[in-house]
Amino acid sequence: MPRLTVLLLSLATLSAFAYGQNANPARPGTLNYIEGQASIEGNQLTSSSIGSTELQTDQTLSTANGKAEILLTPGVFLRLGGNTTVRMVSPNLTQTEVKLVQGRADVEVDQIYKQNVLLVDMPNGQTQLLKNGLYGFDVDDSTVRVFDGQAAVYPGAGPHTGIKPIEVKGGHQLALNGEPAKSQHFNKGKAEDNLYNWSSLRSQYLGEANVNLAEAYAGYPGFYPGWYWAGGPYGYTWLPGDGLFWNPFGYGFYSPYYIHGGGFIYGRYGSGIYPYRGGYVGGRAAGGGYVHGAVPAHSSAGFSGGNSSGFHGGSSGGFHGGGGGHR
Repeated sequence: MPRLTVLLLSLATLSAFAYGQNANPARPGTLNYIEGQASIEGNQLTSSSIGSTELQTDQTLSTANGKAEILLTPGVFLRLGGNTTVRMVSPNLTQTEVKLVQGRADVEVDQIYKQNVLLVDMPNGQTQLLKNGLYGFDVDDSTVRVFDGQAAVYPGAGPHTGIKPIEVKGGHQLALNGEPAKSQHFNKGKAEDNLYNWSSLRSQYLGEANVNLAEAYAGYPGFYPGWYWAGGPYGYTWLPGDGLFWNPFGYGFYSPYYIHGGGFIYGRYGSGIYPYRGGYVGGRAAGGGYVHGAVPAHSSAGFSGGNSSGFHGGSSGGFHGGGGGHR
């Protein structure tokens, strides 16, 4: 590896603690990234607003020729496309609710607990996000799309009105502009629009930031899970409390405890080659070297993995209540 690359990586690792410890606390509604024109209640946002501005209850964030990323609960990202307006209904950890007034939005859910109620409202209905995954919302055609995961959609109402929801699973969508019906299959490839591609790129950046910070905090006694400030083009990234989580775009979010215990996989899920350290990779003993091909499909670290570290991981991985991140 070139000396300059090694030096830059070393500096990034040494700076990680400064990033994490100097950050403002991150709570649901924190602005994590903007591109182009965006405003809150008509007040223009700039790069200095990132990480220090929160969307408060009943406030609206609007994009013109731009995009924005907002943090919800730890491990959940709300991303807005151009000419989009979203209103914060409830920024609480146990009930986090936003209303998409116009435009397009994606929600990436990398971890969710049974105590979390994640709601996305639209003019013609309300959606509760039930599992880890990627969800798309379009006000113009009143469509809820589930790329991966599972949602309960309440046409024209919410979950507390007694109306039976319509279940929408991965690879299916539901139109809210007509009679309630069963969800329909859609072609994921054809649905990959500009916002989807932007979300994928943002996800890659955040995964890279996670690797740097997780390595820096591996073995650090003062670590606790949540949002951690990475600075630069990243903003906050997510450090789970345990295990490894593959997000819907195939990038990993590592816990420092996972790395400290010897497990390490570098690269994108399914990209072909994963250099890793000794320990457990994909739920199997590993001695170091390279893994060719994807992570084993039936392992606990796989995309639909087991009970602690998979993308659809269970109760022991990630954020366990408490505040909104590292202060």
